[in-house]
Amino acid sequence: MAWRQFFFLLALSMLALAGRDFYKILGVNKSASKKEIKKAYRKLAMKYHPDKNPDDDTAADKFKEIGEVYEILADDDKRKTYDRHGEEGVKNMQQGGGHDPFANFFGHFGFGQQQEEQREYKGSDVVVDLFVTLEELYLGNFVTIKRDRPTFEETSGTRQCNCRMEMKTHMTGPGSFQMTQHRVCDQCPNLRQAIETEELELEIEPGMLDGMTQRFSGKGEPHMEGEPGDLYFKVKTIRHNIFERKGDDLYTNLTISLQEALVGFDMTLSHLDGHGVDIKREKVTWPGAIIMKKGEGMPNFENRNKLGNLYITFDVKFPRGELSSEDKDNVRKILNQASAQKAYNGL
Repeated sequence: MAWRQFFFLLALSMLALAGRDFYKILGVNKSASKKEIKKAYRKLAMKYHPDKNPDDDTAADKFKEIGEVYEILADDDKRKTYDRHGEEGVKNMQQGGGHDPFANFFGHFGFGQQQEEQREYKGSDVVVDLFVTLEELYLGNFVTIKRDRPTFEETSGTRQCNCRMEMKTHMTGPGSFQMTQHRVCDQCPNLRQAIETEELELEIEPGMLDGMTQRFSGKGEPHMEGEPGDLYFKVKTIRHNIFERKGDDLYTNLTISLQEALVGFDMTLSHLDGHGVDIKREKVTWPGAIIMKKGEGMPNFENRNKLGNLYITFDVKFPRGELSSEDKDNVRKILNQASAQKAYNGL
């Protein structure tokens, strides 16, 4: 038994030496929250972004490294695997090996009794729609949600759980053995269902798209004989009065007067964060005309330095009432426009 413990400790030591310290790379403690990890990543990503360091190859390597590290530590399952087995354990997990990395190391020795793989139980996942404003998706926001979560708590008595079939070997005579299956159940504390009130802090990141989710591991439906499921908040955008979003681009309609359509105009459109977008025209603007304001759309979720465009479609409000004969003659003289009457299928 002692030699087996020795090899196990030796393997752990080799694993620790081979892997990188992900927490040290991001400059956070091992107990850091997901919010602290994300904050540290953003700070380093801004510092080492290739656009800010075009002639520094080491900055590009560092930017790539912190991205890889953040991908692991921001995922609950990958972070647990890293904390337990280090970088090699995560690589094994990503390659499709969801088992213990030491299983193969000891498995070929053949000691112990063969038994059926224990089934892992898990509660149902819960998906909740998170309705957010376009302003929140443009600027980002932190939202605190109070939730009553069903859970199990210990009560008096015991119960049988984790029931499984195990193979046992019996000697029936000299050199003769018989293998039989036996049902084995653990004696666990008795549980009862209860309601737990908790607060969850969600981050609405700039540029998030409809359908994106934020996961809280173990916050879903409980299971009496296993782990609780996960809780997912799914982004849904509330309809905005002025802007419509399509990907990273924004669309809006702007009504101008006939006079403005003919002689031009200069106005300011208030954006989602309150800054003004200058819209100026010195030529004729016809109904349905579209202009584009580059970089005035939504931030890209993957790259905050990249912004979509704003497309403005114009509608012309014609004056009501009748023109006098003199006014009509003046309009004809000013416009000096021949008849453009034409029938066609414009659908």
